[in-house]
Amino acid sequence: MKKSKLFKVIVPIALPAIVIALFNSFQKPLNAQSSTSIHLTMGNPSTAGTSSLNNYLLLKSQYALSYNCSRKIPNWVSWQLNSSWLGSTPRQDDFRADTAVPSSCYRVQGSDYVGSGFDRGHMTPSADRTNSVINNSATFLMSNILPQAPDNNQGIWANLENYCRDLVLNQGKELYIISGAYGTGGTGSNGYKTSFPAATSTSNRITVSARTWKVIVVLDRAGLGVSGVTNSTRVIAVDIPNTQGVRNADWRTYRISVDTLESRTGYNFLSQVSASIQSVIEARVDNL
Repeated sequence: MKKSKLFKVIVPIALPAIVIALFNSFQKPLNAQSSTSIHLTMGNPSTAGTSSLNNYLLLKSQYALSYNCSRKIPNWVSWQLNSSWLGSTPRQDDFRADTAVPSSCYRVQGSDYVGSGFDRGHMTPSADRTNSVINNSATFLMSNILPQAPDNNQGIWANLENYCRDLVLNQGKELYIISGAYGTGGTGSNGYKTSFPAATSTSNRITVSARTWKVIVVLDRAGLGVSGVTNSTRVIAVDIPNTQGVRNADWRTYRISVDTLESRTGYNFLSQVSASIQSVIEARVDNL
């Protein structure tokens, strides 16, 4: 049986009022007992719930995440990607605070990254949610954002995001993706930083992570869920430095096994997959 792992804290364009009201109706946090979500089909990597502010589960229609109030960034974000999520909705660019983050936490504002030298880096990409204005707008909540070096976010990371959408659009795949960051200290356009003060509250500091990572489960067609995962299922895992200088690097050079990523992050990925299949697919490094 797969050994359980202890969770480690490693630690715009304005929308019409009616759209905002409708959007907010989807943003209520759910407790651990009601944590069923299509976006957690492969598992809850840190067994996030509502008892810890540094491993706080937020379930949205568009994705699920574990939020870290101390670091003021998500620990991880998990989402489903198939053709039903993709359309022609333009990028909303309405970065804003997430009111579902507990009121006892500082709610990061869209303006807090200004002058930091780091991009407001999406975990669930805007381009993965283009089937409606509401779904695209949800990706601009700051709970889905963490500081990414511009070369990371705009280069190698964006290239991997594009590759994932290509698998869906041109090969008919369905993906389950988990993304996040770990460690402390990255290098942006203004140099190395471990954190930076929020522009709207200088007493609050937003942590800069050392590494960004992603796990991608590739299913042959939509609707299979966990039952579609076999010993031959393709799983891509990457671990990329959060630094300048990687813009033109090939994401394939940063591939590792899921087992290795688990040892580095302390998370337990793909826990809903049978232990016998996990032992095979988590040990393998993607080479396609």
